Amino acid sequence: MYARVVEFVPKYEKKDELIRTIKNEVIPILKKQVGFLDILPLFPEMKNEKVLHLTLWMEKRDAERYETEVFPRVEEIVGPFLSSPITWRLYTVETTLCEHLLDTIAA
Repeated sequence: MYARVVEFVPKYEKKDELIRTIKNEVIPILKKQVGFLDILPLFPEMKNEKVLHLTLWMEKRDAERYETEVFPRVEEIVGPFLSSPITWRLYTVETTLCEHLLDTIAA
């Protein structure tokens, strides 16, 4: 399993609109991607701090395909709500430490 961690700073006054846009436009796109498992959006409590979005993928190639084929479209959708560029990294999830997560995914 792989995790793709995306970071950006939203325009604080557009936070609610950004959340609606992610819910109504971005998540449906993600759900159509091969290998996509789930998203965990982390919003800071303080203004002007980075938002983290963690997406989980079955295979590295699934996350990489999303990055090259689909993410540019997602970036265009959320771009108007951001005050910083989007950065991202890909991580291997050490599944031996995630027993409950694996049970949830398997259910």
